Amino acid sequence: MAIVKPLRLLSVLSLAAVLTGCSGDESPTAGSPAAPKAEILKPKATLKYDPANPATWVLPIEGYLPTDAEKKQIMQARNTLVSDCMQGYGFSWVPAPELPPLGPKTLVDWRYGIHDLALSKERGYKPSADEQAAYDAAVNKGAVDGTTSDGPDAKTLTGAVKEINGKSVPEGGCSGQAQRQISADALEAKAAQQVSNDAFLASQQDPKVTKAFKAWSDCMKGKGYSYAKPLDASDDPEFGSQEVTRREITTAMADISCRQTTSVAKIWFDAESALQQAAIEKQAEKLGQDRKRLDEAVKKAANAVAATR
Repeated sequence: MAIVKPLRLLSVLSLAAVLTGCSGDESPTAGSPAAPKAEILKPKATLKYDPANPATWVLPIEGYLPTDAEKKQIMQARNTLVSDCMQGYGFSWVPAPELPPLGPKTLVDWRYGIHDLALSKERGYKPSADEQAAYDAAVNKGAVDGTTSDGPDAKTLTGAVKEINGKSVPEGGCSGQAQRQISADALEAKAAQQVSNDAFLASQQDPKVTKAFKAWSDCMKGKGYSYAKPLDASDDPEFGSQEVTRREITTAMADISCRQTTSVAKIWFDAESALQQAAIEKQAEKLGQDRKRLDEAVKKAANAVAATR
């Protein structure tokens, strides 16, 4: 069973990446035209803003990250292309079914911890029972595609063989070919993910945030709990099992109460937003290039699906 924690940090990229290229102190010579300023995208809100509901808050970097609809469209196209390719080798291929949603509904929803009082009264730090049951049932059923583990179809899918029945297999198999046809790797949005991860970590050192952390921690101590930071409570190993204990529920209730009195989530969000905005302005050109590539991948995906109809 998968236990979802409030912090849903996207894959943490290496913080030791070496930057290469021209130095940043170069400037246009006198009389030469200045380089055009890169556009700063504004993320679109999917829900009406509610100051009491972090699920409705939107971080600046979200304008450069793929939306759920974009992810779905690109993956649908990829699956269509893979299926067509596999049929060309005489194999019937069906993609693995999507797992039901579990946990946070937006990037910010559980980013700074829990906030849903009604849910926490029943589930502590865990997702709703219905969501968890649906997710576990899907996993137990097997969220895998129809290929055999080490058969010729699986090898054709991944490119583990160079040819099948005298017909050459593309590099990376049908999966790799489909990825390239629609530039599906654009979904990685590496530059945006890096900004998101770096700002999340750096925001925890912001003086206003550390002050809010202490206020939250002091509030929790007054209720009989000893945690230094808001996410320490949800990450407590004591609450890592499938069972929802009374101790977990009372801790979660105290957690939310202290969040409400200290406004720790909003203070944290504001600090991270400022860091993200500064990073976006500094890296606007790179982020814009990645976003353009993502937009092009979405168009390729739409064209690929339309061509098969």
